[in-house]
Amino acid sequence: MNPKATFRQIQTQLDSGKESCTSIVGAYLSRIRENSHLNAFLEVFEEEALNKAKEIDIRIRSGKAGRLAGMVLGLKDNICYKQHKVSASSKILEGFESLYSATVVEKLLKEDVIIIGRLNCDEFAMGSSNENSAFGNVKNPIDNERVPGGSSGGSVAAVAAGLCTAALGSDTGGSIRQPASFCGLVGLKPGYGRVSRHGLLAYASSFDQIGPVANDIYDAALLLEIMAGHDDYDSTASQVAPELYTTFLESDSSQKKKVAVIKECIEDPGLDQEIKNHLLDKIESLKSKGYIVSEVSFPFLNLMVPTYYVLTTAEASSNLSRYGGILYGYRSNKTTDIDSAFRLSRSEGFGKEVKRRIMLGTFVLSAGYYDAYYNKAQKVRRILKEKTEAIFNDHDFILLPATPDTAFKSGAIKDPVTMYLQDIYTVQANLTGIPAISIPTGSHSNGLPFGLQVMASKFNEGPMMAFAEVVQNL
Repeated sequence: MNPKATFRQIQTQLDSGKESCTSIVGAYLSRIRENSHLNAFLEVFEEEALNKAKEIDIRIRSGKAGRLAGMVLGLKDNICYKQHKVSASSKILEGFESLYSATVVEKLLKEDVIIIGRLNCDEFAMGSSNENSAFGNVKNPIDNERVPGGSSGGSVAAVAAGLCTAALGSDTGGSIRQPASFCGLVGLKPGYGRVSRHGLLAYASSFDQIGPVANDIYDAALLLEIMAGHDDYDSTASQVAPELYTTFLESDSSQKKKVAVIKECIEDPGLDQEIKNHLLDKIESLKSKGYIVSEVSFPFLNLMVPTYYVLTTAEASSNLSRYGGILYGYRSNKTTDIDSAFRLSRSEGFGKEVKRRIMLGTFVLSAGYYDAYYNKAQKVRRILKEKTEAIFNDHDFILLPATPDTAFKSGAIKDPVTMYLQDIYTVQANLTGIPAISIPTGSHSNGLPFGLQVMASKFNEGPMMAFAEVVQNL
C-alpha cells in the first residue's frame, strides 16, 4: 500500500479487492513502529484499530459500510474519545480518561472511520513548533532536524510520514495551517461555528476550531462534510446548514472569481523572497486564466498578533483554571493543604509556555489593566472583522502566504515573541471567524515545502476549497 495514498485511492484499492481495511491498518501500524523517532503518536490503539478494521471489512462485503470505510484517522491529543486517555500533551492531565467522545468523533465513527491513535501536540495547543509538549518534541518527517510546526505538529507529521490517511487537529491561530505548510499538506480551518467544539479541550473558546489535515483537498472536504453542522452540546455551533463540500470540487470552475491580495503581506520584510516570488507567479497565472486579482490595503498586519495574544491568553487564563489537581489529573505529592495543592499541582503540572500564557492572560484581565488591554483588544478585533468583511464585499477570496518562511530548525527560535510572529498570516481567520485553508503549492531551494493560503467569507468553505484546488493546479 502507498503510505501517502489519498482516501479515494484507498477506496479504489478496497473496491478492487487488492486491499482490505485490515491490511491497510496493518501497514500503517508497521510504519508507526518504523517511524517512532518522530514522536508523532502518544498512544497507538493497535488492537482496537485492527478489530475495528475486521468489522468494517465485513460491512464492506455486505454493502453496509459507511462513507469513511477504509480511512485511518489520528486524533490530536486535545480531542476527547470515550474511554481513551486525553491529555492535551500536558502533565496536568496525567492518567485522565475521557468520559465521552467529541461530537466530531461520534460523527466520524458513525461513518466507519478507524481511529488509530492520539497524536502529540504543543501543550494545550499553545505553540508554533511542537516543542512545548510534556512528552517531547515532534520531528518534521521531511527533515528530522526541523520542527513540523504547531500546535498540531503530531497530526501533520503523522499524515506527512504516511502513518495514517488523515488526522484531526485544532486551529486557534494557525495551528492546522502553519504545520500543514511546513510539511506539504492540506490544512483546513473551518469558519467559527461550522464544526462543534464539544469534546475539544479549550484553549481560547472564541478562536478554537477543529479541522482536518489531509493529503488532498477532497479528503479535507469529505471530513468537513461529515463533521459540520449544529450541535445541541455546543451553543456556538451555527444553525446555518452545512453543504456537500465535495460537490464544489466537482462543479464547473469556468466562472472566474475576484481575488484580493493583501498589499501589506506582499511587502512584509519578514516574508521569504522565494515564497513571495511564488505567490506573485500564482497571481500572474490566475490573471492569465481570467481571474480578477487586485491588491487591497489592510494596514493592520502588525496589530493582529498582539491582539490575538491578548485575547487568547485571557481566555486561556479562564479556561485552564479548571485544572487544579483536586478532582482529576496530576496532583503534587508535596501538598500540605488546599492552597499548596492548587499552587504546587499547577506549578508542576503545567509547562513553561502554558504558565506564561496563563499569567499574561490573568494580567490583562486584572482590574487595573482590563480596559487598557483586554477591552481595547476586543475593540481592535471588531475593527479587524469589519475591515475583513469589507474586503469580501468586493472580492470572493483572499490569497496570501500561509507562513513567512519554511520549517525552521528545532531550538532555532528562543524568543517567545519571535515564535508568536510565526502566526502573522494565519491569525486573521481566527480573529474574524472566517474559514481558511493552506495548500501545498511550492518547494523552496532548501528542499522544504511551503503552502499558500486561501480565505473566504464566513461559511463559504465549499467555494473556498474549489478555488484552492484551482490555485494548487496552476
